[in-house]
Amino acid sequence: MAGKKLLFIYNPRAGKGQIKNNLTDILDIFTKAGYLVTARPTQYAGEAVELARDREDGYELVVCSGGDGTLDEVVSGLMKSGRECPVGYVPAGSTNDFANSLHLPKSMKRSAAVAVEGRPFLCDVGTFNDRTFVYIAAFGLLTEVSYETPQEIKNVLGHLAYVLESIKKLGAVRSFRLKVTAEETVIEGDFLYGMVTNSTSVAGFKGITGKFVDLSDGLFEVTLIRRPKNLEEINRTLSALATQDIDTSLMYCFKTARLEVESEDEISWTLDGEFGGRHTAVLIENRKQTLSIMTPAE
Repeated sequence: MAGKKLLFIYNPRAGKGQIKNNLTDILDIFTKAGYLVTARPTQYAGEAVELARDREDGYELVVCSGGDGTLDEVVSGLMKSGRECPVGYVPAGSTNDFANSLHLPKSMKRSAAVAVEGRPFLCDVGTFNDRTFVYIAAFGLLTEVSYETPQEIKNVLGHLAYVLESIKKLGAVRSFRLKVTAEETVIEGDFLYGMVTNSTSVAGFKGITGKFVDLSDGLFEVTLIRRPKNLEEINRTLSALATQDIDTSLMYCFKTARLEVESEDEISWTLDGEFGGRHTAVLIENRKQTLSIMTPAE
């Protein structure tokens, strides 16, 4: 009797290629769970979108392995296909923010077991104009500084605080004149950073997206940081981020299901850690509980 069908899409280069040492065990876990497995290593950026979108009918489960960018591609492909299918995630990237939000094991073999033995969780996803993102759309200074910040600095400041600390050394930092329209507010001003998130961590640090994050409530957490006018404001911004005691004169933090961002100049955006294009106008909307993703049963 034919078994259930599983499509396994993985990035062989993610996380310094660590999947190579785990691939046989992962496939064995899937097979022992009763699946007939089709394994596809991606060969170029964007291929995971195509593989998920163009998959044959009959797959009960699509599992991906790589960083959050690989998950983004697979979810984008599933959304483009118009055919729902649960997703399993075996994180193999360097940060894995969304995996941390889902409490997935750090062990690839244990997370593979969750993919086939866990429970499905209905999670929100976002649309960004005509694209899909899983957990973050961001612009500004953070998107122009590598996530590979020295660990000792991260440990002391946290990544966002480190980025703002760098203002003192960088001198003139570009800010963006924006009009931001949410469901119940319109904000205008000069901002050096903004993020729209559905995650409990960004760049490996928990807590900077807010204290009460629900991945399935149909709402994003939005953080907009105004351009500091002087050293005193820089220090206040750093302190607010470090203590999560938000200074409303320097930043906006709120929840919304829909956000429009307009600017005179093109802004570079990042979606789930990957380049999201340059735009003068974006519409970001929450698609409540659209993604069924496997999470630990306990």
